[in-house]
Amino acid sequence: MATQNKSAGIWTTFAESPMAVKAVLGGVFVNKVGGFLNIFLVLYLTAQGYSAGQAATALGVYGVGSVIGVLIGGALADRLGARNSTVLSMAGSAALIAALLYLPNYALLIVAIALVGAVGQVYRPASATLLSELTDDDRQVMIFAMYRFGLNLGTTAAPLIGFGLYQFGGDSYHLLFWGEAVVAGAYAVLAHFALPSKAEEKGLRSDAAADGAPAATGSYADVFKDRRYLAFLFVVFINGLVYVQYMVTLPLDVAQSGVPIFWYTFAVALNGAVVILFELVVTKTTQNLPAKMVVATTFVLLGLGVAAYGLPLGPTVIIIGTLLWTLAEIIGGPVVFSYPGLIAPPHLKGRYIGSFQFVFGLGSAAGPIIGGFLFLQLGHSVWPVLGALAFVGAVIGYVATKDTRKKDEPAEVPAEEPVPQS
Repeated sequence: MATQNKSAGIWTTFAESPMAVKAVLGGVFVNKVGGFLNIFLVLYLTAQGYSAGQAATALGVYGVGSVIGVLIGGALADRLGARNSTVLSMAGSAALIAALLYLPNYALLIVAIALVGAVGQVYRPASATLLSELTDDDRQVMIFAMYRFGLNLGTTAAPLIGFGLYQFGGDSYHLLFWGEAVVAGAYAVLAHFALPSKAEEKGLRSDAAADGAPAATGSYADVFKDRRYLAFLFVVFINGLVYVQYMVTLPLDVAQSGVPIFWYTFAVALNGAVVILFELVVTKTTQNLPAKMVVATTFVLLGLGVAAYGLPLGPTVIIIGTLLWTLAEIIGGPVVFSYPGLIAPPHLKGRYIGSFQFVFGLGSAAGPIIGGFLFLQLGHSVWPVLGALAFVGAVIGYVATKDTRKKDEPAEVPAEEPVPQS
């Protein structure tokens, strides 16, 4: 009888992962901790005398650049390899971020901000591609849970560190921006020495072509041929659109309902704390479940969470709704993040992962516009509509998602001896 493989736990997965994987996980955390720019960009521009409209436009340009950057990064990850893509991204970011302090007019600032958004995101598909390439399939969900842990922990710490640098610099943005530039430059150096070259990366791929066959090549057009994956990407777009409403529609509804703003900020902080504390632990279980079941459950919980906000709004409703979609995040996040790399052909991993990150970013960018429009039209009744959209995502996600688990090999049964005929 065949024995069933069970994925390793948190510490075993980390300890037995290659040094390049550890470098990526550490680098993502360090880079996110130093990610002050999008948080303080509006404040910096208004302090420089630019209008609120110009500052908001600059932030929008930064967002557009970021979305385009992950798409470019997916192609570069396949063409240049993770090390070269990451070094290019981080070194370019360091130079551009420092330059923002010295550009003399708004036009140059807008161009530089767009480039910072694009160049700074090129490393993300490269990092995720390398994690997928260098990790056994049955450990990828846990590795991506660690990747998300670094992102979430860094995102939580960044505003506090950035504000500390702002005050330490005498209420000046120079130390803050130079601090982010130094962090990006340090990550570039770390990537150069710790990550494998493109040739080494190919040699480390567990799915590399055998018998010396030439490596296959491809493009984003090949991703579009995978119709089942396109359906999955549509679900990812829904996820980004619905998920971002806690930062857009919820505060608008809280303000209109007259609920003290404390409860909104408390709920957002609660979400961050729960994800950081429990996602890795929950992943020990979810990594062994069928991906399609996890995706469907995630969207059902997301739908229940946002639909719960449609009840008479108050502290209890806000907290219950937030905990429901937070549970969706910690159950589904690592599985969804790891899925593109698990089902992608080896030569298209970067493009599959890049398209995933692009579509999620597109959903997050469209969410404020769509959510704001629906709120203006429907008011508090917007929440059941958003919940229904998430339930649609659950159905499509269940159909579109493949089972990524390895099937156990059946045990060989010895052939029976022929019975002699009398």
